[in-house]
Amino acid sequence: MKIVLTESLGIPDSALDELVKPFTDAGHAFVKYEKTADTAVLREETKDADVIMLANMPMPAEVLRQCESLKYVDIAFTGVDHVAMDVLRERGIPASNASGYSTEAVAELGVGMAVSMLRNMRQTEDRCRSHGTKAGLVGTELKGKTVGIVGLGHIGSRSAELFRAFGCRILASSRTVHADCPDYIRQVSLNELLQSSDLVLLHCPLNASTRGLIGREQLAMMKRTAVLINLARGPVADSAALKEALEAGVIAGAASDVFAKEPPLDDSEPLLSAPNTLLTPHIAFATEESMQMRAEIVFDNLRAFLKGEILNAV
Repeated sequence: MKIVLTESLGIPDSALDELVKPFTDAGHAFVKYEKTADTAVLREETKDADVIMLANMPMPAEVLRQCESLKYVDIAFTGVDHVAMDVLRERGIPASNASGYSTEAVAELGVGMAVSMLRNMRQTEDRCRSHGTKAGLVGTELKGKTVGIVGLGHIGSRSAELFRAFGCRILASSRTVHADCPDYIRQVSLNELLQSSDLVLLHCPLNASTRGLIGREQLAMMKRTAVLINLARGPVADSAALKEALEAGVIAGAASDVFAKEPPLDDSEPLLSAPNTLLTPHIAFATEESMQMRAEIVFDNLRAFLKGEILNAV
């Protein structure tokens, strides 16, 4: 089979070569390309692929429809909203993801963002670099705060564990009630979570029910001292409404690692000019450890597919 990797997996070439070797030794062809946003280039790269491997780059319908030999798509990411899954379903082509690879990385960044926002780290660093002091910027502690987690999958559950270790009360809202939920997590409605939490973390997938989940009405429910942290997908929160809420003091601050489009951002992104924000260019999933784990998962997926099995089926 011809296996086409359409973008870097974020690991050293030597590590990738080690993962690829058993497949090329078995007679399969492996070709890797640099990430591209040019659909015409992507069509050319994938036109005769039996297997497409990708991470978080968009894989549009027009590309997948022209891949006549395509038998399998191996996605080195947890979310799959960037892939034209409807085309794969129409054609009966299986797909796998790398669910679980970034659980620790994303949950840890959420804690880091929370501490940074509560302790005014961006502002105090600016003060320090301009020879100033902390005057007027003394922050608060995590201990004793109520943390609301929207989405109680692997990442949301790990996030709850970490915040609990800091002495936080944990609320969670999910589309389903988790019978096996630890007793330190209180499952509540989204409205109750928003009204009661000092920190709200978004860890839910992007789908029809979560697109625009946090808009003007929901932001108005939150405490004026609350901070919203989006580590899910950009469109889960209405960024224009969030900017308005921050400018009006409806909530105290926001941190976001995700946006409606993948960074680099242009000036049309509302949060770039919003006050009291911490913005990062989609780094939550990306650590050396998670990138290695992700690569191992997708090659395990590929190995299973070649044996007639589907692991981590989407």
